[in-house]
Amino acid sequence: MFSLKGRVAVITGASSGLGKQMAKGFANQGADLVILARRVEKLEELKTELEQKGVKVLPIKCDVTNTEEINNAAKIAEETYGKVDILVNCAGSAKNAGVLNMTDEEWDFTISTDQTSVFKMTRAFANIMKKNNYGRIINIASMYGLVGNTALDTVAYHSSKGGVVNFTRAVAAELAKYGITCNAICPGYFDTELTHETLITDEFTAYMKATVPLGRYGNEGELNAGAIFLASDEASYVTGVILPIDGGYTAV
Repeated sequence: MFSLKGRVAVITGASSGLGKQMAKGFANQGADLVILARRVEKLEELKTELEQKGVKVLPIKCDVTNTEEINNAAKIAEETYGKVDILVNCAGSAKNAGVLNMTDEEWDFTISTDQTSVFKMTRAFANIMKKNNYGRIINIASMYGLVGNTALDTVAYHSSKGGVVNFTRAVAAELAKYGITCNAICPGYFDTELTHETLITDEFTAYMKATVPLGRYGNEGELNAGAIFLASDEASYVTGVILPIDGGYTAV
């Protein structure tokens, strides 16, 4: 079960963090890959590593806030592989501030990077999936898209990820008739380039231990099983699902 051999998976934000981890996970299942990020040199390094697993890897420089670059990436991917089966919208970034102090620029940056980019990527690649009446779209939201928090003021991030959660439901309903499923994963606290400086502080570690039932941060690769399941043929009747992988944070 859960083999992705013969499938073509597009992963954004693949140069580091959760995107890189999932690229490795999908390669281990036999998927051929299109890896997207702004730092193409990081993608080239990852390509070399992934190809050792016996899969094809196409790195493309792409800013997920740039419509032209997204559409160009979709064109290259289709010309190279002839199809796209799986899209993982993982790229993201955020500027943290509370509602009383957040600037327009901070708000617009976060919404553009974390929410609007998911719309643009989905529009481009779902149109390729539609041609084959098959697709798996997996949006990486956040547990912060489901709840608020008292540890860190980050209102735009909460808003963008909450938008991704309901975008996922809307797309699941719209695209079901084309054989395309759309689901979201809501990660909890994982140590990545973007979160490391926050997570390593004593204050935040204490907060995590008090709020996460499993009492620890997520380990590298612990998102992969959820993504692989949602990307698989076996998950053909699963769509519109919002899956927290958060150590139990949203359960209490």
